[in-house]
Order: sequence, then C-alpha cells, then structure tokens
Amino acid sequence: MTRYRLPLAVAVFTVAAYFAATGSWPWRRLDPSTAPALATVVEAARITHTELADTLHRGETLSELFERQRVAGIDLGSLTGALDPRRLRAGMVFNFRRPVEDSVPDRITVRTGPEQRVRFVRASTGWNMDVEPIAWQPEIVRVAGRIDASLYVALDEQIPDSLLSGPERERLAWGIADVFAWQVDFSRDIQPGDRFQVLVERLVSEEGEVRYGRVLASDLSVGGKQLTAFRFAGDDASRFYDKDGNSLKRAFLRAPVEFRRISSNFSRARFHPVLGRTRRHEGTDYAAGTGTPVVAAGEGTVIRAGRAGGYGNLVEIRHRNGITTRYAHLSRIRTRTGARVSQGQLIGNVGATGLASGPHLHYEFRVNGVAKDSRRVELGNGAPVARSERDAFEAERERLAAMLYQVEMAPQPQLIAQLAN
Repeated sequence: MTRYRLPLAVAVFTVAAYFAATGSWPWRRLDPSTAPALATVVEAARITHTELADTLHRGETLSELFERQRVAGIDLGSLTGALDPRRLRAGMVFNFRRPVEDSVPDRITVRTGPEQRVRFVRASTGWNMDVEPIAWQPEIVRVAGRIDASLYVALDEQIPDSLLSGPERERLAWGIADVFAWQVDFSRDIQPGDRFQVLVERLVSEEGEVRYGRVLASDLSVGGKQLTAFRFAGDDASRFYDKDGNSLKRAFLRAPVEFRRISSNFSRARFHPVLGRTRRHEGTDYAAGTGTPVVAAGEGTVIRAGRAGGYGNLVEIRHRNGITTRYAHLSRIRTRTGARVSQGQLIGNVGATGLASGPHLHYEFRVNGVAKDSRRVELGNGAPVARSERDAFEAERERLAAMLYQVEMAPQPQLIAQLAN
C-alpha cells in the first residue's frame, strides 16, 4: 500500500472544509445575547465583600454607631488605650466590611491618629482587636522666598498644595516661629523685604497623605540681621543651634502666647480705655481670642494664681536673678500657687477679666520689682553645644547647610531626594 504524507497546512484545510460542509463544528459560536449575562456572573464571583463608611455623629456613642451597623458582641468596656470610647471625637470615620452573603460586618477599621489605625476582626469566638501602625516616609523639602506681609503669607505663596496643604503650611509657619521664638518677635520685627530659607521634613503616608514633620534648618534675614538654626540631636533632646554652635534657647520666650497683634506696647503713659484716664502701662498687651493658651515664658515658681483687682485672673511667676513675670486678664487659670513650672508649660487661657476692654493677655516682665519692656530685654547667648558633641554637631551642620544653601534663593520649593534621619 502506498502511503501519502500531506503537508500540515493541507491537512488542516481538509478537516476545516469537512466541518464547514456538514455544519457539525466541534465548538459552537457564543450567542452575543448571552455574553453580558455571563460577564455579570463572572464579575459577581469576584465580589466577596462590600465596604461602607460611617461617621460618629456629634453626641453619639460608639455603641450607638455599632448598633446602627448591626455590630454586636464587642466589649466596649474593655477598650482602652488605642480606642477609648470615652475620648472619641465626632467626625471619626469607621469602615465596615461585610461578606456579600451576610448583613453583619466581619471587619471594622478606624483611623485613631496619624500613626495608627485600629482594626476589629470577627472570629468564631467573638471579635479580635489589633492596632496597625501606619508607615510615613520622610522627605526633605527646601523653600526660600521673600517676606512682605507675614511669614505665613510668604510660605502660603511659595508652597503649592501638592507639597503641603493649607493647614500644614500654617503648622510649618508656627514651627519656624517656635525655632526663633527667643530671637524674633514675628509681630513686630518682620519688615517687608526680609527673606527666609527653610529645610523642612514632610511625611508621606502609605496611602498618599502628606503632612508637615519638623524644621531641620533655617536661615532668616530680619532687619538686616541674619539668623541661622540647625537641628541637632545630641545626648539631650533635639535642639536648635546657630552656625557657631550656640543654643537658640534662652531663659525667656519673647511672647508667651500665640497672638494676632500687639494691642498696647510697654509705655510710661497711655490712655486706659476702661478707666478713661492716662496712666503708666507696665507691660505688653497681646490681642488674642478668648481661650487662647498662655504659657510660662520661663522656668520658675508660681507665687500668685488667682483674682488680683484690675488684673483680673492673674498668674505671677518668680524666676532666678530677681525676675518675675505676670500674666493677666485670664479667662481660666491652669496652675496653682507654689507650683513649679517649666518654660512653655500651659498656665492659663486668654480672657477679658478685670479692667479689660476685650480679650487679650497683659504680660509684664519685672527685674527686682521694676517693670521692663519684655521685647527689649537682652537675654544673652544660649549655651554652646557640649564639647564632646562638637564634632558630631559640625558634621550635621555641614550636611544640612549643603541642602539649605545648595541653590541660593531658588524661586520654587524643591523636593530633595534625600531622606531625613
């Protein structure tokens, strides 16, 4: 018998011709009308859970929120630390995950702060709770510019929302003000044309959120005077030093309150708006909203905390070297006579008690009983960096300075591709 070997292409053609002639294809063409239904079935098979976000309302308890979402079996009395039901704030968002075949959630997550979220997972024996940390990646941003109105306005004009949002830019402005709190009165010393450069750490979360971290270094030109600051973490807590290694911290703050404006300066004579006559004004009045925190300008002992005639609610602190400070017209006193206070510690809130025509802080600075202008008192130099840490400080100063001054007065903020320590 003679055998024939057909080429592969001829064989395939022959088989295809046969099925075409008989109409008996081994597969059937899908009816287009059935395709959407099939796609829906496939898609439905992929969905195993649904997600729903709900917000804790004002005046609502956590048990009421859980009841609304059909959650039961969580012992709220045992929750402490990461999620204390007594300290929850209105507006907190809870995310509830439900299996498609069940109306009861099997997982609940809530963001309790920038650094963590709390998660509840339903198990056969009840609910388990764990705390999940949120990773933030530090980045360094350099910003430079001119100050014409205020430091905040200058930062607001220079930094786009993509780098830092409006509220975070405000936090940065206060951060810079805190760095130079012993050298600069930002309500009085800043003049149009002053300039700034700042190296700031911003933090980016795994979810893409961005927030202000901390100031790393800054150069501020105020009234022709150049001020520098470099963060350095030695054996003590992180502090700021000038380029020569002297601490920026002094014994007293320039202003013990975050104020809107100075409503009355220290003077030998001024017209009192309540008494209606001219008399000596022995302090500085800082206009601020009722309730604004007031802090101790320096470390010392409270020698008076209570009502004091025209001062209204008054706190008086005795410091070293015959210095005393007074904080008057407070709406609330948050310390007591005899208490030891540290610099920056909360001691009261702005108010309008006593002979005050509106909410403000009256602040006095006295040396051996004689009133002085607190904004003109020379506070001396800060303590130098420890000799044992000098080499480490100089290395850190050079590292930060290289980034701070790498492009002199760049017109736009720069994201520097070097991570902060």
